[in-house]
Amino acid sequence: MSRMRLGVIVSLSEGPAEAIEKVHALGFPTCQVTCWNPDLYTREAAVQLRARAKQLGVEVTTIWAGMPGRYVWDLIEGPDTIGLVPEAPRPGRLQALKRGADFADWVGVPSITTHVGFIPDNPSDPLYAGTVRALKEIAAYCADRGQAFWFETGQETPVTLLRTIEDIGADNLGINLDPANLLLYGKANPVDALDVFGPYVRGVHAKDGEYPTDGRHLGVEKPLGQGRVNFPALLAKLAALGYQGAITIEREISGPQQTADIVAGKRFLEEIIASL
Repeated sequence: MSRMRLGVIVSLSEGPAEAIEKVHALGFPTCQVTCWNPDLYTREAAVQLRARAKQLGVEVTTIWAGMPGRYVWDLIEGPDTIGLVPEAPRPGRLQALKRGADFADWVGVPSITTHVGFIPDNPSDPLYAGTVRALKEIAAYCADRGQAFWFETGQETPVTLLRTIEDIGADNLGINLDPANLLLYGKANPVDALDVFGPYVRGVHAKDGEYPTDGRHLGVEKPLGQGRVNFPALLAKLAALGYQGAITIEREISGPQQTADIVAGKRFLEEIIASL
């Protein structure tokens, strides 16, 4: 069985070449490239990103396509502001995702990923029907370019995400499993979540954290190995499912401590993967 490859998240806003150089300098063979500003999706940036990745032997596994507008990362305003679920910003955000898919196509990256938002648990909720229609549209747009569309986990329960995938009915859908997000939003134990949607996992974020301790705020993100995610059990279960994709480190702080935590996280994961 092929060994899981490690990766790290970098931002297109750092500069296309500079982002890839950062991945290479940290010793990772893969990365996810995130972008929250659709104006950065230019042909020139795509050429630079693709060329530098080829030169340095770095694989870009997905374009993490953020969408514009107001986002509040909590349990109160989050449902009304995050992703494609809120109705008012949905058309503009859908267009941003399409620009992300075009950019991924120019770079030669086989997928885009995003937070869809707090998908309603009740399939009779009008927001659910509208969200599914939008997802059918972006899934078809990606399919026309030979791409997959990946859901970033977090704001929805595993069974709601599974139902959404089933209701969209496209064959180019996948999941980018962020185990910490399932904890931070209080939605599931990530190891158990694999029993629900495991076969759909195409990407994985290595991020750690805790459950919420009140009903309004997210749980606290932690360095790898210092939160509640059971990475030995998670990676073993992914291996049993036949997962051979990347394990991409995400540390949502900035500055020197972010780099230090990424380097420590790399060693932490290498030891687990070597034992599988």
